[in-house]
Amino acid sequence: MKDNKMREIEIEKMILHCGGTDEKHEKSIALLELITGNKKVYKVQSTRRIPTFGISPGKKSGCKVTLRDKEQILELLKRFFAANDNEIKKKKITENQACFGVHEYIEVPGLEYKRDIGILGFEVMLVFKRKGKRVKMKKIKRGSYPKRQNVTKEEIIEFLIKSTGVEVTENDSK
Repeated sequence: MKDNKMREIEIEKMILHCGGTDEKHEKSIALLELITGNKKVYKVQSTRRIPTFGISPGKKSGCKVTLRDKEQILELLKRFFAANDNEIKKKKITENQACFGVHEYIEVPGLEYKRDIGILGFEVMLVFKRKGKRVKMKKIKRGSYPKRQNVTKEEIIEFLIKSTGVEVTENDSK
């Protein structure tokens, strides 16, 4: 019996993001450019006032890069999971997405310490999809996207184990 192509899971995009204000913001931009080789880093401005972090509305408080190239995503994913001992906690995976952090970029294989960046960490967010998601996103003749087309937590775990060889641990370990 053939498998249904519309039920296949794929990674839609990977988003790398890093936060910080003033000097740390510039270092975060340099870090994301170093990791991805992409000069198109989106600068995030805050909309709220958080005095403890020195954040006010309109001030730059973070940066992010979105990657959509499947080969580059899988290659980076294997390196990021290697920095986390090839583990991801089960609670970091939800419906349609998985998110985890890398504490220090120098732990990632292939990245050297840069004096002008210092020691910084970043977060990785993976967004998963099935075929047909474009029907929900397009502007003209938008269609419905049934709930059964969402990617479940168990399917994401199975996909990550198969494609990257990562080990999924229970929430209370470590």
